[in-house]
Amino acid sequence: MTADHRRAPVLEALVEYRREGRLAFTPPGHKQARGADPAVREVLGDAVFLGDVLATAGLDDRLTRGRVLQRAQDLMADAVHADHTFFSTCGSSLSVKAAMLAVAGPHEKLLIGRDAHKSVVSGLILSGIAPVWVEPSWDAGLHLAHPPSADAFEEAFAAHPDAKGALVTSPTPYGVSADLRAVAEVCHRRSVPLIVDEAWGAHLPFHPDLPSWAMDAGADVCVTSIHKMGSGLEQGSVFHLRGDLVQPKLLGMRADLLSTTSPSVLIFAGLDGWRRQMALGGQELMGGALKLAADVRTAIEGIGGMHVNDRDDFCGPGRAHGFDPLPVVVDLDGLGISGFQAADWLREHRGVVAHLTDHRRIGAQITHGDDRETADELLTALKDLARAAPGMAPAPRVAVPSPAELRMPQAHLPRDAFFGPTEDVPVERAAGRIAAEMITPYPPGIPAVLPGERLAEPVLRYLRSGLEAGMYLPDPTDPALETIRVVAERDSRGADRGAAQ
Repeated sequence: MTADHRRAPVLEALVEYRREGRLAFTPPGHKQARGADPAVREVLGDAVFLGDVLATAGLDDRLTRGRVLQRAQDLMADAVHADHTFFSTCGSSLSVKAAMLAVAGPHEKLLIGRDAHKSVVSGLILSGIAPVWVEPSWDAGLHLAHPPSADAFEEAFAAHPDAKGALVTSPTPYGVSADLRAVAEVCHRRSVPLIVDEAWGAHLPFHPDLPSWAMDAGADVCVTSIHKMGSGLEQGSVFHLRGDLVQPKLLGMRADLLSTTSPSVLIFAGLDGWRRQMALGGQELMGGALKLAADVRTAIEGIGGMHVNDRDDFCGPGRAHGFDPLPVVVDLDGLGISGFQAADWLREHRGVVAHLTDHRRIGAQITHGDDRETADELLTALKDLARAAPGMAPAPRVAVPSPAELRMPQAHLPRDAFFGPTEDVPVERAAGRIAAEMITPYPPGIPAVLPGERLAEPVLRYLRSGLEAGMYLPDPTDPALETIRVVAERDSRGADRGAAQ
């Protein structure tokens, strides 16, 4: 039967809930805004509270006989050519953990690109999975990591034939993507699944000029954040399943283990509405966004001291495979300022908030929600930034390591290092010790230090200099990075026992 994408089961059920005037003696305790703080109601509006109902025994009946959520998930799966789709109200951070747990268990190996998001590392800590790190395609000139190549996964499987599957992050926050079809073929020759963390790719299925998305490229499980490049609410995520290498009941069970028992219907509604929006008019909306992004890129390239990274910068042999132009990444090296300085100036002086920031770049994310007016505001702010840059202090130097220096040996499983005996040591004495915490420049959220890695001076120098230059490090136990949490000395002598790769 052909799916009717004009329908939106969650939104329709909310309309029905209001039409019938149901009186709930259940959570949430605000009782359809009546009990909410007046100041909160004024800021948020009552519509937020009116849509905040229980999913079971609220939106649906106590036995979910209306299949509201299931029907919405089925429509989402149809829209993106998946066999099964699961909604998550805990972000892709939960979704990717559920996918990992469905493929590998404690002490089993999983091949993972070392440019993975910190949520993947959190999944390793919780699960006890043994990571086999696959090296990204490093661009030493731009100081960027692109997704690992299919050949890199082939070599990793040859060295670790007992690995249960692979996980790759594609696209990256910089807009580049892996050759997913080739990576999937490497996995499927061994009858093991490929997980794709496609958090930045919700829009990819809806326009032919965008890179191929994971399901069409042969991935088995794909995790997507609808709130990043889509129009869902924050924390709205879906994970899709295709093929028979991962059983849907098993994936659902793993997700249930991690999920909240009080999911937000507001987030479900955002997911449902996004699917309908894209299924009915996605190609036109994405086409408009692509045209706008092209114009913005051309205009920024004309601003002195700025260069917009494009396909020629990022793609080619030994680099990335695909390119999404909607994340507009601006190199500021010609202005002599850092991305941290630029982002702070734009927010303070022009009310413009950049997304991606690093030691030499800022990112301005264009979506179907932008238009000529917002684009013109961005361009005006960037021109003003270029004029203000000569009056700023020179960009503080960030000691970015070479690709070889960034890679530190994994001496303990992440879980063992994180939960085992630890101590805090001064950062100047941390080199050679085994990390017991994550340290993650954010955004984009790719950990520079993982639990279980043997710390090296170039990475520590990078983090210290980055922090002084304005880098945001949200997760170390000492925000000033004067100390580092490491495996206790009495334990570190056995560091290689049960080590990951």
